[in-house]
Amino acid sequence: MAGLYFDDLRVGQRVRHSLGRTVTEMDNVLFNALTMNTQPLHLNEDFAARTQFGRRIVNGIFTLGLVVGITVPELTEGTIVANLSYERVLHPNPLFHGDTVYVESEVLEIRPSQSRPDRGIVRLRHIGRNQEGVTVIEVERTVLFLRRPA
Repeated sequence: MAGLYFDDLRVGQRVRHSLGRTVTEMDNVLFNALTMNTQPLHLNEDFAARTQFGRRIVNGIFTLGLVVGITVPELTEGTIVANLSYERVLHPNPLFHGDTVYVESEVLEIRPSQSRPDRGIVRLRHIGRNQEGVTVIEVERTVLFLRRPA
């Protein structure tokens, strides 16, 4: 397993994830089509050009999924039982086609599961930044992790 177990995590621990991912126009258009989101800010260049952004922006839910996905190899791969919640999702700046997303995670809180001794609950903060270091998303999520096998 490449992921970390509950026992490997401590409050304040930070993980700077090694993967980065450049977002393409196809990613954004396909995601909007699959989710039936017709927002012209994501799909209509003429419309978006007349907004404060001056061009189309990437769907925020896609950005959320991408940021969580980037964390998997070094954090949860094979060691997660379930995502329990997503909280405080912030989009302080837009993500555009051609931007590359990088992620840093921080452990905010840990506690053993009261009902399952082989598991623990961890609250994480993920910060997604573009290639210029500008924060495009912040999200806190609560995850049920496996404890390290005996």
